[in-house]
Amino acid sequence: MASIAAELARRKARLEDGAGSRSSAVPFNQQNFEQLQQDCLQNGSLFCDPTFPASWDSLGYNELGRYSSKTIGVEWKRPTELCSDPRFIVDGAKRTDICQGELGDCWLLAAIASLTLDPQILNRVVPPGQSFTSQYAGIFHFQLWQFGEWVDVVVDDRLPSRDGRLMFVHSEEGAEFWSALLEKAYAKLNGSYEALSGGSSIEGFEDFTGGIAESYDLQEAPPFLFNIMRKALRLGSLLGCSINISSSRETEAITPQKLVKGHAYSITAAEQVHHLGSPVELVRIRNPWGQVEWTGAWSDNSPEWTGVQPEERRRLDRPADDGEFWISYRDFLRQFSHLDICNLTPDTLSSDHLHRWSYGEFEGVWRVGSTAGGCRNYPATFCSNPQFLIRLQNVDDDPHDGEDGCTVLIGLMQKDGRRERRFGRELNTIGFSIYQVPDQYRGHSNVRLGPDVLLRLAPAARSRTFINLREVCDRFKLPPGDFVIVPSTFEPHRRGSFVLRVFTEKHAHSSQMEEDVDANIQEPDIRQDDVDPHFKHLFAQISGKDSQISAFELQKILDKVVKQRSDVRTDGFSLQTCRNIISLLDADGSSTLGLLEFHTLWIKIQRYLGIFKNHDSDGSGSMSSHEMRAALAEAGFQVNSAVIQEIVGRYADRSFSIDFDCFIGCLIRLEMLFKMFRTLDKQNKGWIQLDLQQWLCLTIN
Repeated sequence: MASIAAELARRKARLEDGAGSRSSAVPFNQQNFEQLQQDCLQNGSLFCDPTFPASWDSLGYNELGRYSSKTIGVEWKRPTELCSDPRFIVDGAKRTDICQGELGDCWLLAAIASLTLDPQILNRVVPPGQSFTSQYAGIFHFQLWQFGEWVDVVVDDRLPSRDGRLMFVHSEEGAEFWSALLEKAYAKLNGSYEALSGGSSIEGFEDFTGGIAESYDLQEAPPFLFNIMRKALRLGSLLGCSINISSSRETEAITPQKLVKGHAYSITAAEQVHHLGSPVELVRIRNPWGQVEWTGAWSDNSPEWTGVQPEERRRLDRPADDGEFWISYRDFLRQFSHLDICNLTPDTLSSDHLHRWSYGEFEGVWRVGSTAGGCRNYPATFCSNPQFLIRLQNVDDDPHDGEDGCTVLIGLMQKDGRRERRFGRELNTIGFSIYQVPDQYRGHSNVRLGPDVLLRLAPAARSRTFINLREVCDRFKLPPGDFVIVPSTFEPHRRGSFVLRVFTEKHAHSSQMEEDVDANIQEPDIRQDDVDPHFKHLFAQISGKDSQISAFELQKILDKVVKQRSDVRTDGFSLQTCRNIISLLDADGSSTLGLLEFHTLWIKIQRYLGIFKNHDSDGSGSMSSHEMRAALAEAGFQVNSAVIQEIVGRYADRSFSIDFDCFIGCLIRLEMLFKMFRTLDKQNKGWIQLDLQQWLCLTIN
């Protein structure tokens, strides 16, 4: 219950206050940097972080655990204990500020190095004004993107060291500490330093920008990749490239034409020029070293430039930092191995000269028994997966492949993979399918596609593969229309949380595909004359002298009736269910059921029994929890995935089956909740307001 309330509060804060947006980062672990810093300054103390202490647990759990040989002699020291004049940043952030230590997080270091190429993004991640002199209190903070929201992460400056030297990231000079403290903040976010071992620089790219990243193997470059690059640059995307190495000895080895292997380059332009009248595609690349440039065709002083008209040369000869060079697109594909494109969200870009992606982002969960349906190979459960709508109305202005259509980037990211490693949990194998919405459902977002669509129609597109990575991201060209994205794990019954992000070149509507919560409750109008004499006689026998049935008596009656049936499974009706039944049907406030009230209950149970048996597909006497949504709909209750998840969590057993008494208990409680809400919502606004006493009385009831 507490976790549900916390999640509702988080979503409400995000909706109403923009909490977690780029302009309003959420304090991680509820630690406010300014308040903690002022407290330390007033007390004359240095900050010690209780949520990420200087202990074994923060280092790791296996390779860097308490009893590992790799952690012998570790001491946590502040920079003031490691050198006489520590600095946070000296003369701006540089590549030489980032040297790898004993941790296998070179992927993260490559992403941190990319920060030094873009001062605007660097200042977002590493807030300026921090130092070891002014306002120094042993506390620093960094802002990182995590699974759909920006968080402000506070760290103290106690760093793991051995023999007076930092164990992990450090600067070349040894006196600059912004990169070591940023690594610590990232470790804290993920639970430990060890959690950072192994990964892809794309992960860091995204966590420093909030963007969505694509990766291309240049040996298998798709057609029109040059046009994709050129358009990405116009949209303000960050582009990086590198040359693969065959062994660690080749790291930063320089080729005969002055390209550096195993080194992160950034791409700053993609243009077409005319050389002796023929078009040539060129790519401008920057070496962050500020030196060591390509010496082949189209380099700074190559003869190819003499064949270009002076006005075109002037257009491309803009003043550039040393280390920037042009290379033909053909040579780019030959010389480089890998291209990463990080497409930025609109709020990241400050320039008015850049176009912007249209952007949608959604959170979701795969809950075992309700929304963890697996891929289409599992037809019995596939349709219970979450569904998301995208409505594409306008084709791209300048299609990269010359064909009309709507470019869509879809990224499916699963949460908390690194943090959960210490518990032995591996990443799920994830992917998604895209279905075109049939005409009868077009224009609606308050419906869900069922088996009649998802199991009969072929998907319009799908992710290239299901894979156990943090994120699956693919680019699609779709015609205008309504489409539904179905994200899933490969196998059903795999729990997880995810973020689904959708980028489109033109404005597109996107939303979660869910029914409106509603109920159409059938109320039988029963009078004395409608009651069969045999039923009256039966009621007189079971109700006793007072002609009333209490909750205790009702429990015995229902248990006796269902035990006589071999076609339903039950563990017996709970006393709470019987109290709920009386609370729902008790018209005179006696806390008991009279003849007409009991007759109404009997009609309900007969109807619900028929529905239950309709959805007991294998005749086992119980119902799969994945059938619950359809069964509730037949009973008149239209609920969404969030409600289904809570229902399954409360009423399903360990094998995610629902027996008859739990099914009845669920329907009775739903009917009671809908009636209570509608009684208070006199004007049908869809919301009610309660004070604490009213809330307590209603929930206890």
